[in-house]
Amino acid sequence: MLRLATAAEEPRSEIGPSRKSLVVLGATGSIGESTLDVVGRTPEAFDVVALTAQTSAARLAELAIRHRARLAVIGEEAHYRELKEHLQGTGIRVAAGEEALAAAAAEPADCVMAAIVGAAGLKPTFAAARQGRRLALANKESLVSAGEVFLAEVERAGTELIPVDSEHSAVFQALANVDPCSIERITLTASGGPFRTWSKERLARATPAEAVQHPNWSMGAKISIDSATLMNKGLELIEAHHLFPVEPHQLGVIVHPQSVVHCLVAMTDGSVLAQLSCPDMRTPIALALAWPARFRTETERLDLVKLHHLSFEAPDEERFPALKLARAALERGKTAPAVLNAANEIAVQAFLDGRIGFLDIAATVESCLEAAEQRGFVAAVHSLEDVLAVDREARLMALSKIGPCR
Repeated sequence: MLRLATAAEEPRSEIGPSRKSLVVLGATGSIGESTLDVVGRTPEAFDVVALTAQTSAARLAELAIRHRARLAVIGEEAHYRELKEHLQGTGIRVAAGEEALAAAAAEPADCVMAAIVGAAGLKPTFAAARQGRRLALANKESLVSAGEVFLAEVERAGTELIPVDSEHSAVFQALANVDPCSIERITLTASGGPFRTWSKERLARATPAEAVQHPNWSMGAKISIDSATLMNKGLELIEAHHLFPVEPHQLGVIVHPQSVVHCLVAMTDGSVLAQLSCPDMRTPIALALAWPARFRTETERLDLVKLHHLSFEAPDEERFPALKLARAALERGKTAPAVLNAANEIAVQAFLDGRIGFLDIAATVESCLEAAEQRGFVAAVHSLEDVLAVDREARLMALSKIGPCR
């Protein structure tokens, strides 16, 4: 079984008298910024080894200086000179490029926060997994696109894996010291996104500006669009299958607009375990950094009386077919989830660019999955290189199905 950290284990490094050394991959993204907010509030507890970003050189430099990082890496080599100029005279080492990102992930550190969004985070996250330390995982693609291959690396290195997604963090906490045989069902909650009550006709006219306005969470554009289509929850089902000892039929989704209950774990004795907190990513981030200890975070405290009520409803897979597509890809297995993820990334960007409509996102993904099946493209993979090859081919497939700019 996957080596998730547990409360019973002796922690490799604790928040306490000794500082915890940390690498943050994707420091300028939503999760990266929230991680550094947590770190910045308890600077005596952390030693920031390295920070990375893909294109935001100025912001990366600002964060590297503020948190006294030893190394700053920019993924796009075209931004290397800008980053170097911003950090001139600071003593912070500077590097750029794909290999430099992977090298940063392998820097000696107690913990790596893997927060690069998309398939671009695969190589650095794999590099981190090979180090045999703690890996706080926020990069979905490592499990969605490369689940079995990635987990083999985690097992081989003895890496301590802690999920950062709020739902998976919730399940992780609920299952601490629980016998896997007593788990009946795991249900992930979904806010329903900004379009939860919209008709299909109205969804067809949805704009990118409307789609990124998530009602509860502050996230980047790509994840916000995935939340609006419910693809994000579909991807999380695939992640949960790899993270926890359950079969696909034991996983479910329920819409919970308040985003206060993050999971429901039904046990064989009829009990249901839940984890509740205000919707703030700093809570699961802090847990991933400190587990099995906990330290205070400056987040809003849950007041159930003030909240007054919690509501739940079944997801509508007719209006939001992405969830159904993700479940089908999970059940199909092999490279189907990788095709799903790659096609979705291309389709989401096309929507953000105004090239396709909101409903075309799921339609594009479905078309790519069908084409991959017809071409015998859904097969087992044995290495990261195999996964990356599937990812490239699926992206080309999706691009060929998306028409020119409107």
